[in-house]
Amino acid sequence: MTMGDDASALYIHMVQHLIEKCLIFHMTKEECMEALSKHANIKPVITSTVWNELAKENREFFESYSQSLSQPSSGSDRMSESETSKLIQKMISDHQANGSDK
Repeated sequence: MTMGDDASALYIHMVQHLIEKCLIFHMTKEECMEALSKHANIKPVITSTVWNELAKENREFFESYSQSLSQPSSGSDRMSESETSKLIQKMISDHQANGSDK
């Protein structure tokens, strides 16, 4: 693996990690793409591609997840814009700090 391959793999791993956090906060694919674009400067096409690969590998989970999103909720599990921004920035800095230890 070349240095560029390592950097690409780390970047994709970071995007996957951020998507997993979006899932924890019950975000749709579109909400996740928007949040990562706005707060982490990740192009929506990258988020979409990684999301689609995760969905292919974990078909049953994503089918169940999609159904749970269509259920009415109180909205109390939704984060505010500023909370989302702070969380994503913290995850990126934590990921970069962990990556620099290697």
